[in-house]
Amino acid sequence: MKRGLVIGKFMPLHYGHISLIEFAAAHCDELIVSMSYNAFDVISDELRFSWIIETFKDQPNIKVFSIVDDFDREDLSLNERTKIWADRMRQVYPPIDIIFSSEEYGIPFAKNLRAEHKSFDPERKLFPVSATRIRKKPFAYWKFIPKAVRPFFVKKICFYGPESTGKTFLAQKLATYYHTEFVPEVAREVVTSNDFTLEDIIKIGYMHVDRIKEKTRTANKILFCDTDAITTQIYCRHYLGSVPQVLFELEKEIIYDQYFLFDIDVPWVNDGMRDLGERRKELFDIFKRELETRNLPYLLVKGDYEERARFVTMEVEKMLSH
Repeated sequence: MKRGLVIGKFMPLHYGHISLIEFAAAHCDELIVSMSYNAFDVISDELRFSWIIETFKDQPNIKVFSIVDDFDREDLSLNERTKIWADRMRQVYPPIDIIFSSEEYGIPFAKNLRAEHKSFDPERKLFPVSATRIRKKPFAYWKFIPKAVRPFFVKKICFYGPESTGKTFLAQKLATYYHTEFVPEVAREVVTSNDFTLEDIIKIGYMHVDRIKEKTRTANKILFCDTDAITTQIYCRHYLGSVPQVLFELEKEIIYDQYFLFDIDVPWVNDGMRDLGERRKELFDIFKRELETRNLPYLLVKGDYEERARFVTMEVEKMLSH
């Protein structure tokens, strides 16, 4: 039986890695994919490991392992470094027959491991990308990022503020424009009036978090979210006089990349559920204060609906380009 080895940090896993691993798996009976990690990695080892497992779950000849990178010596020559690597590989893995790589370390590593070396796309002609480039500009290399990995890079945008300020309208409009997803105000799926209970509020909180996680998996670079857990807390306090602790815990589960606070300088529209038209300024101040208390930066959205759309679109374009 021929056993192969592919090593890497896979930070993140991309289609270049996937093609290398599939190439390697086709040239041996069993392939070990060894993911190295340390405490300073910018993407957690658990998440990276889950990406690899998910991607190759239907290929039983690919065995995925993780290993703490506490043995490398960057101050040494490549030959001396790969000798240390080879020694560690012998300690933790069964005998390796073939090393597969796209890097210059491949030949000395294989020599020190007394294994054959097979190179794959070393000039990056098939996949002109690297994990470093993806981390710096993920949207520029979006096509090279596999489905399992994309949610990590999706930017979550929260449209936030009092009722009747255009949040829902703009979330739907921009989701269509950017060919992506939006998360609606799920409270409207649970309650049909402002007569609700703490149990209703808790259900809304869980549904909202679950919906964001679900939509993040299919979003195209940007996910527009109509309201957040803070909003649920504000209305719970207003109508019921208290906030269950679980809502504060749910708040921690979703981190937004940008908050847009919607001003109240558009007409208030009664849709049958809204009943705070006379207290818009009071509610706006509460929404604003909640962000500032948490030191959450935000951008103020004001003007008519077209002005709001232009402003938010301009800011989204900055996010996509950066």
